[in-house]
Amino acid sequence: MKGYCCTYAFFGILFLGFLISPFHVLAQELDTVRIISLEEVVLNYNKQREDKHRSPSPVQTLSGEGLKRLNSLNVADAIRYFSGVQLKDYGGVGGLKTINIRSMGSQHTGVFYDGVQLGNAQNGQVDLGRFSLENMEELSLYQGQRTDLDQSARSYASANTIYLKTKSPKFDSDKNYNLGAQVRGGSFGLFNPSLTLDYKLSENIAAHVSSELVSAHGRYRFQYSNGVYDTTAIRENADITSRRLEVSLHGRQGTERNWKVRYYHYDSERGLPGAVVANRFRRPQRLWDRNDFVQGEYKQRVGDKYFFMVRAKYANDHSRYQDPEIVTTTGILDNRYDQQEYYFSLVNTYRIKPFWEVSLATDYQHNTMQANLFRFAFPIRNSFLAAFASNLNFKRLTVQASILSTTIDESVRYFEAAEDIQEFTPSILINWQPFSWKGLRVRAFYKDIFRMPTFNDLYYTFVGNTFLDPEYSEQMNLGLSLQHGSDSFSMDWEADVYKIWITDQIVAVPGANLFRWTMLNLGKVETLGAETNIRASGKLFSDVYCSGKLSYTYQQSRDVTPGGNSFGDQVPYIPLHSGSLSLMAGYRQWQVNYNFIYTGERYSQKANIPSNYLQPWYTHDVSVDYSFSLFENPLKMTLEVNNFLDQQYAVIRNFPMPGRSFRIGVNYRI
Repeated sequence: MKGYCCTYAFFGILFLGFLISPFHVLAQELDTVRIISLEEVVLNYNKQREDKHRSPSPVQTLSGEGLKRLNSLNVADAIRYFSGVQLKDYGGVGGLKTINIRSMGSQHTGVFYDGVQLGNAQNGQVDLGRFSLENMEELSLYQGQRTDLDQSARSYASANTIYLKTKSPKFDSDKNYNLGAQVRGGSFGLFNPSLTLDYKLSENIAAHVSSELVSAHGRYRFQYSNGVYDTTAIRENADITSRRLEVSLHGRQGTERNWKVRYYHYDSERGLPGAVVANRFRRPQRLWDRNDFVQGEYKQRVGDKYFFMVRAKYANDHSRYQDPEIVTTTGILDNRYDQQEYYFSLVNTYRIKPFWEVSLATDYQHNTMQANLFRFAFPIRNSFLAAFASNLNFKRLTVQASILSTTIDESVRYFEAAEDIQEFTPSILINWQPFSWKGLRVRAFYKDIFRMPTFNDLYYTFVGNTFLDPEYSEQMNLGLSLQHGSDSFSMDWEADVYKIWITDQIVAVPGANLFRWTMLNLGKVETLGAETNIRASGKLFSDVYCSGKLSYTYQQSRDVTPGGNSFGDQVPYIPLHSGSLSLMAGYRQWQVNYNFIYTGERYSQKANIPSNYLQPWYTHDVSVDYSFSLFENPLKMTLEVNNFLDQQYAVIRNFPMPGRSFRIGVNYRI
């Protein structure tokens, strides 16, 4: 607690420094003119475009109809269309899916569900495949960090952040409930029904319920070559059965006060098909997951200058991994893990001047983990975070400066715990309009951050190393944003170049033999990259509308570990070139969507040698929607053809992905 008290003392001094800042001389630049459309849809769309245009950090967003057009079952499939993203997909409907942004590793990406981080202290990774798009209103990816001052201290603690915003109840003036039912089916035995209900309990309180089932046998054909002959095989043990239930209450009292409480439950059983090597096509491993959490948020505005927000969460996660091929003294390998998390956050925001706001966010997080492993440490981690941020918003200049204090206290039941940590990490973000024309803005940011070693890194039996240091990263980004629009046409173009340094990278290296590895701080990685996104939409005729998005990423991510055998080589699974294209055209009740993803050549290991080379891959997806009224209520039918050219590819080496597949869906709302 000593470090925590020092944190508040530090922020007190820093706050006084900001109070006497000379920035107040720029007050004359304050933009007091706002144009508001009377149509809510137009207002929301224009506000979203303007927020992205003025953001000091690159932000990519998918929302509303844009999400529905992507032929995606879950969040992981949709995020593939963002630039700078590599999705690690181990194949099929039930395959585990984790995200890697700008070659930094999945542990450097924070995933937030309605403003609260989804945690996994065991391995630092979140399986995005378990979050359905059926209950999702918006997906956002921020490189660096958000600049909204209502965010928690934990939001400043990641190199990149993904925000998942769920749907909230919305009612027509003459209704007090909404009911929606959807069912999808298709290749690989997919059966995917879902049901949503919004109910108005009173004028100020509404409830939202969302439930879903995903069932698939997961068997699909793929082509396999062992260098001597080619064959067609069936992917086995790739089945999944999962159930999701979410219940939330939403309350609002005017514009000064609102709150929401959410319960989330997810459980699944799936096969782990494993790598296809040495002419072996079937693996018997199984995985069970159960995730439950309750989280709440309360926000209140006090007067015109001050508001505060309180967030809290309790999570309980259970996973079970079974491997019949490994026999121990007590039978087949059957590992079970349980994690608990308690989280509390308080955010205070104060507007000193019309153009100047400051925020102090403090978080406390308590993580524990149990397992049935021999000599398991039973770790307990207490995390204290405090973030002070200041936003300056002028007519042509936006600046955010923040500093985060992180204090980690760790203890274990057996053996020795990792050392406690106290770190201060700064960031600064700028967005500038250099000319009188509002359509061009320039942005830049610098961010220094680190990630803690996970429980597996530190305490996994025979592998963990309690002497690990955190993995540090520095980012620099320079970009520009162009906007052009009229009543019938709009176009946005964004481009960014960036440099990233990662030091003390945590890597696994062989120990006394190949069956005993250990975790060490050995790696150093430098990444030089460029991203660009172009979006356009408009009406060709009175009944014909269309939109499109093109993304391209160049990443040179090199291993620069001194004395390493792979010095100067490209990091595994990071392509130099990648991109995506999405097109949509609509005519009255019809809508056609086309999506294309390309990933360039990569290497599966650190050494960039021919035996580790992976060929480029690409996929084409098409869908057709037809909407009409049934009993005066909207009904939509969808036909999807994914990977319609039947491309044979693997995101991860020896984990073949599905070829051509079909889905058909029906959505009916009352």
